[in-house]
Amino acid sequence: MAPGGGSYQDVIESNAAFADYGIAPANLGYESSPSRKSAATYGKRGIASNTAVHELLECPVCLNLMYPPIHQCPNGHTLCLNCKSQVRNSCPICRQELGNIRCLALEKVAQSLELPCQYHIYGCQEILAYNSRLRHEQNCRYRLYNCPYAGAECSVTGDIKFLVAHLKDDHGVDMHDGCTFNHRYVFNCFGHQFCLHFEAFHIGMAPVFMAFLRFMGDDHDAKRFSYSLEVGGNGRKLTWQGVPRSIRDSHKAVRDSLDGLIIHRNMALFFSGGDRQELKLKVAGRIWKE
Repeated sequence: MAPGGGSYQDVIESNAAFADYGIAPANLGYESSPSRKSAATYGKRGIASNTAVHELLECPVCLNLMYPPIHQCPNGHTLCLNCKSQVRNSCPICRQELGNIRCLALEKVAQSLELPCQYHIYGCQEILAYNSRLRHEQNCRYRLYNCPYAGAECSVTGDIKFLVAHLKDDHGVDMHDGCTFNHRYVFNCFGHQFCLHFEAFHIGMAPVFMAFLRFMGDDHDAKRFSYSLEVGGNGRKLTWQGVPRSIRDSHKAVRDSLDGLIIHRNMALFFSGGDRQELKLKVAGRIWKE
């Protein structure tokens, strides 16, 4: 399907407009949402077996599975390497000094196991050797996503369904159904969700504006779609056509790559007309399947 235009929406250069388009004033604060799911919660849900062996491999501090090297105190209580560095060399169970005692027997047991990926509840079907499970999970296509909201440093993670609800409930982001857009929506198109961002920053010393689209899903799915953006006024128009970027890529990474519609401030003021002092852009866009 060929790209086409959508309805227009004015963009005013002000703190309010920046908030609408994901551009936050410097003093904008953020508090963690009560909807946030902790890493320990997701890790715990990912452990499929209830056998005694698997319970022995669960770190008593972070509740994740322990990978070699596994350390123990003189009384035999074990914990993972990451947690050992955080407990000030004191066993969290009996308070004995930890030292550098390795639990070699438990490490050998661990290396003989095969386990499902912790993201199996989200669709991963992989069964993995214990010592390769962690490496797989770091790149698993079913792993959790970071919140894509651009107006604050939000550390919430979750699957797509959870993040859509989080954006709506905790960030107040507008939701929209349809494949044409004229505002910073999270919108549903072809059964998938997309985020439109409008960003103000500098390239060198030059102030610019940038609009780009992000896909709420993995990169291989994002490449199934294309989108166009246009901005104009006074009988002139700039257009951009590209492929949406996955939210696996951070908002900053996409912005810094300049993979979107770039509008220099002087051009934006020209589009705005009037006395060329007030910024008032008209942005529209459309998504289609390749």
